[in-house]
Amino acid sequence: MDLTAKDAARLLYVSEETIYQWIHNGTLPSYRVGDRYRLNRVELLEWATARKMNVDPEIFRGNGIRPPDLLLTSALKRGGVIYDLACADKTSALRAICDVLPLPEKVDREELHSVLVAREALCSTGIGNGVAIPHPRGPIVLGVSEPQVTLAFLRHPIEYGALDMRPVSILFNIISTTVRIHLVLLSHLMFALHDPDFLSLLDERAAQDRILAKIEAIEANLAEDGGERGPAL
Repeated sequence: MDLTAKDAARLLYVSEETIYQWIHNGTLPSYRVGDRYRLNRVELLEWATARKMNVDPEIFRGNGIRPPDLLLTSALKRGGVIYDLACADKTSALRAICDVLPLPEKVDREELHSVLVAREALCSTGIGNGVAIPHPRGPIVLGVSEPQVTLAFLRHPIEYGALDMRPVSILFNIISTTVRIHLVLLSHLMFALHDPDFLSLLDERAAQDRILAKIEAIEANLAEDGGERGPAL
């Protein structure tokens, strides 16, 4: 569901005037329907988390069905970890990861590459600290039956247009089945990226089983704390 400026103000704990200022100066992604501005719920969360802003937990609520507590852990087990991915720039990185993702045969990898490129054209998914989270803008566009997250370590850091202008060397590719699932995956991933021990594992490019074990521990703690929540900022 798309959001109004009033909705966005409530979810980000700011005034409507502030939302309109961000829209008018081109900072906040939005689009117009007639004479009104609308914002995409997923893009709003990505934008806010990249800027280390707190968000109202309401942003994660949708159809009333609670996703599994270990959603990110299960998705990462499906997507796996890729080491030493060779690429020279953002374009070749997106191409390379599309080529190696463990996807069903029915998935059109050319279509996936096209939607990843289209998403990056709107706004870079480089969230800072050398990490980017490329994903299709429409989570259900590929018709994948179960969500998956693939972690890719690049052979060399590349320019990615990240918010902090630092080169990117780590990609978390998210392929979701619904907007709600995407929101929760993103929330849990952003929470994990604030955990010093998890960041250390990424820095050393640790073995997949160690990375999965840490993600599972993080999500287990989230479940004990009440399940859905935003990043720890």
